[in-house]
Amino acid sequence: MRIPAIQGIIARRLLVNYRIDPDALIRVLPGPFEPLLVDGHGVAGICLIRLAQIKPAALPGAWGFSSENGAHRIAVRLPDGGEAVYIPRRDTGSRLNTLLGGRLFPGVHHHAEFTTHESDDRIEVRMRSDDDETRVEVVGRPSTALQAGSVFPDTDTASRFFERGSLGYSDTRDPSEFDALELRTRTWHVTPLVVEHVLSSFFEDLSRFPPGSVEFDNALLMRDIDHEWVARDSLYCAGIPETPAQIS
Repeated sequence: MRIPAIQGIIARRLLVNYRIDPDALIRVLPGPFEPLLVDGHGVAGICLIRLAQIKPAALPGAWGFSSENGAHRIAVRLPDGGEAVYIPRRDTGSRLNTLLGGRLFPGVHHHAEFTTHESDDRIEVRMRSDDDETRVEVVGRPSTALQAGSVFPDTDTASRFFERGSLGYSDTRDPSEFDALELRTRTWHVTPLVVEHVLSSFFEDLSRFPPGSVEFDNALLMRDIDHEWVARDSLYCAGIPETPAQIS
């Protein structure tokens, strides 16, 4: 069953991004996803998003519900040459999302506790899942430039890259099926974040990513963005890709 279009406000969207050895990414990607490379590196990360006024787009009025959510994302190339993100893990502070995830909402959603402290000049977001499989901590402050050493030469280049990653494929209860959801924004604006502290149990898991294969790269912040989520056809696949894709 395809969900109806969902609309609302992205009150805050924090993209915490890592550069990763392509060989390490290949080992965690199901086929036919291939790592999408930037300057020889795979790009993956965590989206920490607070949604407000979420409701079916067809319903009138300004009512809706809010929730804190986290998604682990890996930039990928699809068999048809298109770009997307593969989402191996979704966490949410909403019991409703947990109940309906994989049934009404795309992808399985795991319940997690979120702690946030936000102001104009500082942001702290912490997440720990109930099953203790996922833990994320990010502390930073808005800036005018990306942190030094990023695979992206400037903020505009990074912004365009992540704007293209609007189509996401999520794990489902069927390991051969991936639910698809497209993010459509009315406006798009990102602000670099200088990160003072970052922790990710997913990307720091040495059984998944060997020592030296993953490094923090940059973080981007979005606030108060009108948006719509639109379901797309699920992807069915099996196997492991062999050759990563490369972009300039």
